[in-house]
Formats: sequence, structure tokens, C-alpha cells
Amino acid sequence: MDTHPSLKARDGNSENNSHGISEPCFSFGVISDIQYADLEDGYNFQRTRMRYYRYSLRHLQGAVEEWNKESSPLLFVLQLGDIIDGFNAQHKMSENSLKTVLKEFKNLRVPVHHTWGNHEFYNFSRDLLRNSKLNTKFLEDQISHCPKTSASENYYAYHFVPFPKFRFILLDTYDLSVLGMDQSSPKYQDCMKMLKEKNPNKELNSPQGLSEPQFVQYNGGFSQDQLDWFEAVLTFCDTNQEKVVVVGHVPIHPDSSDNVCLAWNYKDALSIIWSHKCVVCFLAGHTHDENNFKATIKCIVNISIRECHNDILNGVEINLERMGFQRKNRTRNSCTSSFKGRRELRRGLSIRFPRRKENKSVIEIFFKIHRKKDNESQLET
Repeated sequence: MDTHPSLKARDGNSENNSHGISEPCFSFGVISDIQYADLEDGYNFQRTRMRYYRYSLRHLQGAVEEWNKESSPLLFVLQLGDIIDGFNAQHKMSENSLKTVLKEFKNLRVPVHHTWGNHEFYNFSRDLLRNSKLNTKFLEDQISHCPKTSASENYYAYHFVPFPKFRFILLDTYDLSVLGMDQSSPKYQDCMKMLKEKNPNKELNSPQGLSEPQFVQYNGGFSQDQLDWFEAVLTFCDTNQEKVVVVGHVPIHPDSSDNVCLAWNYKDALSIIWSHKCVVCFLAGHTHDENNFKATIKCIVNISIRECHNDILNGVEINLERMGFQRKNRTRNSCTSSFKGRRELRRGLSIRFPRRKENKSVIEIFFKIHRKKDNESQLET
């Protein structure tokens, strides 16, 4: 049987650097928190950061252009949520803004996997999102002999396999939430009760005085139903000797983010991850600070990607190691708003900070998975 041409191109044995890394197994793109709106520049909720609503579209266009030019073609792109800004709803521009952004994604030659963030729910109900083009669950992988790995329709989560022995799992970090839900539903009422028990503030987006500051309205969490499904998928991956990248809008590790930007019950998700050896990476958006964390225990990494209105990260090369990461190029040091020009990375990719208004831009990350000579894999970020 013929091998898929995109896999053939990545299965070479030629060495391309002194570390004994072969050609990439596969590549994929990541973009997060575009938050587009056809509006003048404004401020975030705390009025501590400028938001460049219209300008973010230019950098999405730039990301798509770069991805399409890659010599090693991408297999897919991950869009980590907050694709348009919540202000669209106030101006009754939600549908038009979404069409504008999705039109740019259509220029990609590969599928896009969408996750949902709080700004999706500021603009649309969960029912509308299920029937929208932001629902990419049709791209999921079905494990017919393991029915427990099939996600319920009660939450938006699925998994897919872009390359043999590599599985990506998209989690619904607003499965428990008061955003986008029918306010007459029992689930909404249970979530609101939970939120108010944890957050007595009149303003539910305020973490002031909270011992668990993640319990604010713009975060969400995981139902037990989804956690049980997540456990089942990881159990299958352990048995099948797969490597897993987990994706969600809201971060789940307290050292990867300000505590106010964590999932409500992040500890439950972490507990499941730590009980399995297959997970090598967690990718999240949501927080707009440059936080990258490496954990040695079970080698879990939570990469919280910066907001679209800040620095652009054009190329990060990662190599999948047996159980974790070694960080060769520190994004945190590289992505400073004062840095301009071009910076060459150790493996020949680049981080570029093109000149722009107020030196702000969309962030997009390009990943390459490589295989070592000894057929083990290594991951670098």
C-alpha cells in the first residue's frame, strides 16, 4: 500500500544537523487569541493593555502566508480560541467578523482545528457554535474497538492522529462555565452556583480576595464526564504507545500562567495527565503574558501562547523526546516588545519581529516534529 505523500516527504534519513536529527516527521502551525474586530484600538478589561482589533487580521494573513510557503508542508493548524473579540457582540458584528477571519483561514492548504475560548462565548451560544464552522469535530479520529474514547456531544472535545503514533486531544475548557449556556438549564445553574460559592464578589470577573483566583467568569472547567473520557483516551494511548499533545484554550498548570487565568478545576486535569506517560505537551492560549513552563515530573509542558496583539513568533522547532522537553530557545527571552529585526535560532528557523504600529503583532508558532537516529523522538521548544 502506498504511503501518504505527505508522510513520505517526512520519512527521510538524511541528517541535517550536528544533533543527528533527521527530516521532520510532520509539521503543524499554532495561532491563538486573534480577537479580531472591525473597531478602533482599545484596552483590555483591566485597561492595562492596548488591543489592536483591526490590525490583528494582518498578522493572521502573514501567518497563513508563511505557513503556505514552508518547504516542509504543514499537516494542520491549531487555532486555540478567541478568534474574534467579545466587543463584536456589543456592536452586532459577530457573524461578519467571524466570516472575515474564517475567509483568511480558507487560504490555508491544510485543515484547521478550532478550540473555543471565552470570546467565542461572548459572541455565540454553545448551540450556535456547535452548528458553526468553528466546530471541527468532524476531523476527529474514531477508535471503533474502544467506544469509551468517543466524546459525548455534551462537550466540545475530540482527538485526531496526524501521523502514526502521535495523537492530539482537544479539550473543552468551558465545559463547566456560565458563558454561552442557556440560563434556564440545570448545568448553567449548577455552574453559577459553583462560581458564586467560590467567588463572592459582585463582579464575577474580579479575583479580588479569592483563595482560588481562577474562579472568575471568564474561565471555565471540565465536567466529570469529559474527564472520564480524557482518562479513557490517555489509557488507550499508553497501551498503544502513542505520544500525546493536549490542546485547550485555558491553561492548566499554575506555573505556566497567572493563577487567575487557569481552568477552574485544573488540578483534576493535571492529575489525569500525571497518571499517564503518553502526554508530552499541553498547548493553551487565554493568558496574554509570555509564560512557558517546563516540568520534570512526568515531563508535562504547558505553553501559554501570547495574545495576537503582541509579539510575533514565526518559528519554533520542537523535537519529541521520550517523555518530555528540552528547551533550546527561550521564547520568553526572545519575545520582547523592544526586539526588532531577525533572530536566527539554533536549528535554522527564525523569530521575526516585523516593524508595525506600536511594535505589536499576532503570535503564531510553527512546530516541527523530528525523529532521532536511534528512532527515539525528541521535543524541543
